[in-house]
Amino acid sequence: MENRKTFVSMMIIALVSAIVGGVFSGFIVYNLMNDNPSDTSNQPGTAKVSKLNVKANSTMGSAFKKVSSSVVSVVNYQSQGSGSNNDWSSIFGDSGQKDSDSLQKYGEGSGVIYSKKDGKGYIVTNNHVVSGAAKLEIIFKDGSKTDGKLVGTDKVTDLAVIQIAGDKVPAIAEFGNSDSIAEGDPVIAIGSPLGSDYATSVTEGIVSSKSRTITTQDEKSGMDTGQATVIQTDAAINQGNSGGPLVNAAGQVIGINSMKLASSSDGTTVEGMGFAIPSNEVVKIINALVTNKKVKRPSLGVRVTDLSLVSSQDQRDTLKLPKSVTQGVLIASVNGNSPARTAGLKKYDVITAVDGKKVNSVAELHTALYAHSIGDNTKIKYYRDGKSAEVTVKLTQEAE
Repeated sequence: MENRKTFVSMMIIALVSAIVGGVFSGFIVYNLMNDNPSDTSNQPGTAKVSKLNVKANSTMGSAFKKVSSSVVSVVNYQSQGSGSNNDWSSIFGDSGQKDSDSLQKYGEGSGVIYSKKDGKGYIVTNNHVVSGAAKLEIIFKDGSKTDGKLVGTDKVTDLAVIQIAGDKVPAIAEFGNSDSIAEGDPVIAIGSPLGSDYATSVTEGIVSSKSRTITTQDEKSGMDTGQATVIQTDAAINQGNSGGPLVNAAGQVIGINSMKLASSSDGTTVEGMGFAIPSNEVVKIINALVTNKKVKRPSLGVRVTDLSLVSSQDQRDTLKLPKSVTQGVLIASVNGNSPARTAGLKKYDVITAVDGKKVNSVAELHTALYAHSIGDNTKIKYYRDGKSAEVTVKLTQEAE
């Protein structure tokens, strides 16, 4: 009996020792782990990364995901030496091969796929992105490539349509109503700033103005050609973003990015002023391009210049204008069989108004005419030999 008690006592002591030993060993291991010189998170001045995973619920992030797969890079290839001198050549020019018959990368821009029908996909981009191209290459978000076929272009609005094989289309973007936007609305711009190496880059901003009138210029001559009403945004738009979409919070395309005002005429740096062609205008133009390959517009059939370019002496002696007339458009010549000739307009007539609205420059004359359709009647006010007159012109000639 005594031996049994002794045995039980020994077992109890052994069990307690084991428990104490285990705790002690765990304490030593814990301290050894915390004394690891590679873990300094408890040392003064050190830091560690939180294990908390944060999932941001971003409306504009969702808008980006909805549209991004339909945004593409557009690469313009031209024969060496055939390209015109524009702002891209120094940035995207590629020395290429020396063979004059070979093609080299001339410039890159952006575009967005907006339609897939009858085995064909359609991309809208800017006219200046595709201008002079001998070959167009389309690069998708995943890096895959395909050739594009130019459907039609419009210099006036700086828009163009490219066609690709329908089985290559990864996604299609939806156009929103640009008339319904408001100043302060959040927007994102998507594109390939500085080329496809930065494809599908996104910048965020707001609508700064839903209706800003700017003067457009011919990309070769630099002459003013008209005026355009565009969306102004502070979302960053850089070289290569041209042709990419401006997107609202619903993931709809409300504009096509076209240009960026980088500096003012006096050299002052300007930031946060980008421009996009409103989607309602885009839809009208691209539908005309798909149907007719070009946009048909009315023309007077005259060659004109700004009156401000005519010397004061010639304004008085040759044109015999009254002192009160200092701005307008001088007719330098009238084409045969033109609407202007039919209406009786002549060389040296000075146009000062269209449909009762003052016209101070060639750009304003183009804008006034382009508001009409072929076949419309318009009233032209002009001066001849110092006397004011008005004539109705039927706009029957298409501007080339």
